[in-house]
Amino acid sequence: MFISPAYAQDAVAGGASAMIMQLAPLILIFVVFYFLLIRPQQKRAKEHRNMLTSLKRGDRVITGGGILGTVTKVKDGNDEIEVEVAQNVRLSVVRSTIASVIRPTAANDVKAG
Repeated sequence: MFISPAYAQDAVAGGASAMIMQLAPLILIFVVFYFLLIRPQQKRAKEHRNMLTSLKRGDRVITGGGILGTVTKVKDGNDEIEVEVAQNVRLSVVRSTIASVIRPTAANDVKAG
């Protein structure tokens, strides 16, 4: 008729090289994901962890909720720090909720105007 019979290829004919060619795209995808996603994320997490451990009194910080304040007390054995958000208004926040540290404004940075 019009359809010729199709025969399966012999599994032994490909051997190890066929298996490597099937696994190569998966390995390549993993390597690309590692260098583009996993490694930069680990680096960012390490920098954030170092920033949290180096917090000291007087640092200006922004919390994850967007609260801007100045660190007034750092408790070494505890995960809490005290942040002053306004004059005589102090909050106890968990150290891991600090999103970033802002460089304190020096007197010579302020423009007279």
